[in-house]
Amino acid sequence: MGFVDLHVHSTASDGSCPPEAVISLAVQAGLDAIALTDHDTVDGIPAAQNAADAAGIRLIPGIEVSSIYHGTEIHILGLFVTPSDPVLGRMLEEFRRIRDDRNRQMLSRLEQDGMPLTRAQLTGSNPDTVITRAHVARAMVEAGYAPSLDQAYKRYLRYGGKYCPRKASPAPEAVVSALLSGGAFVSLAHPYQYNLGDGGIRTLVTQMKEMGMQGLEVYHSSHNQHESGKLQVLAKELGLLPTGGSDFHGANKPDISIGTGRGGLRVSSLLLDDIDRLRAGS
Repeated sequence: MGFVDLHVHSTASDGSCPPEAVISLAVQAGLDAIALTDHDTVDGIPAAQNAADAAGIRLIPGIEVSSIYHGTEIHILGLFVTPSDPVLGRMLEEFRRIRDDRNRQMLSRLEQDGMPLTRAQLTGSNPDTVITRAHVARAMVEAGYAPSLDQAYKRYLRYGGKYCPRKASPAPEAVVSALLSGGAFVSLAHPYQYNLGDGGIRTLVTQMKEMGMQGLEVYHSSHNQHESGKLQVLAKELGLLPTGGSDFHGANKPDISIGTGRGGLRVSSLLLDDIDRLRAGS
């Protein structure tokens, strides 16, 4: 039995490793397959696919899409996305416009309080990256405005705070529909990060199952064994397939390694086999 990692980020969004380097790390970790799931973009998939083909590792084209559920930002994973799907493309173009507007507000407010940042400071070596809070946090640390990434988030970049206005993200129904239109397998990412409680998670997951969601991220670097166990029971009860991944971001989340998370995560390739069988209709 092998292992996979179905939740990984690159410099196409807020990871620190280019897609090719992500593939190299996955090979070094001995993984059978990984899913590249950058935030609100599929731009890293072509380079990752070329590297995966050369290295002989399976790449699952994916994405992690932001959504708003009753005022709470949630993240929805799409595995086996079709990057050229026009419905997905229109949604991502709207996302980029919304994110650019939010970023302009963030930078303006920071500058007004004596913490100016340039686009070059934010994007680093990848000028086409989708700028996220992680880029702003890293730039603030490098500019000396915050002593650490953790403090940058806590002091300045809390969702809904002065410097980090909430994005006008679409509802889960719209995200799930757009992902399904291109044949993606849809899963809710890291449910316990939303502070909804067990009952709230059950309600959200049940509603998303009714929208057409097929999976639930049971295994994640932020889940302890007890939480994963409860999610495993919920997934089985609702007829959802469990997914799992490290949420690797490279140096932007230095305590999380590809394939193993914070050291104890191992996602069986049997989970991916189940998804393959579902997609094949067997």
